[in-house]
Amino acid sequence: MSTVEIRAERAADVDAVRAVHAEAFGRPDEAVLVERLRERARPYLALVAVEGEDMVGHVVFAPVTLHCYQAPYTITALAPLAVRPAWQRRGIGSALVRDGLAACRAAGRDVVVVVGHSAFYPRFGFVRARPLGLMSEPAYPDEAFMVAELTPGALRGRRGVVLYSADYGEPR
Repeated sequence: MSTVEIRAERAADVDAVRAVHAEAFGRPDEAVLVERLRERARPYLALVAVEGEDMVGHVVFAPVTLHCYQAPYTITALAPLAVRPAWQRRGIGSALVRDGLAACRAAGRDVVVVVGHSAFYPRFGFVRARPLGLMSEPAYPDEAFMVAELTPGALRGRRGVVLYSADYGEPR
């Protein structure tokens, strides 16, 4: 993966980002989600993986609300993550997640949630969210809904429901 550069998404990347998601997922849904988040989510953080002139991966980190019993708390959702099929299993997705989490940490974001593969995300510090008192709306499967504290203790005393915006759609 030494020739792959991870960098911030740029305005000129929009078409290539759309193509990466459509190819990775085989449908337009995730590309549409990215476009909605790009337009509406603030703050919006997105990274791309580029090899030469070719975009091979993309990830988004956008705010979601944790409705705690104390008060609403803004946290970050990692979604979606896409790598072109021909480039998968080369560490590109891992690099995007690692660099994205580092950027979130540098920006002062305390907590990141993800809905994803339970064999992939724990290597980055994600654990199942439900045992920590977090649920999601819409309701995602327990094994897929995970959380990582970027600031140790950020979730101490915080329990509740993570509300994903309507942009995320319904679980599949």
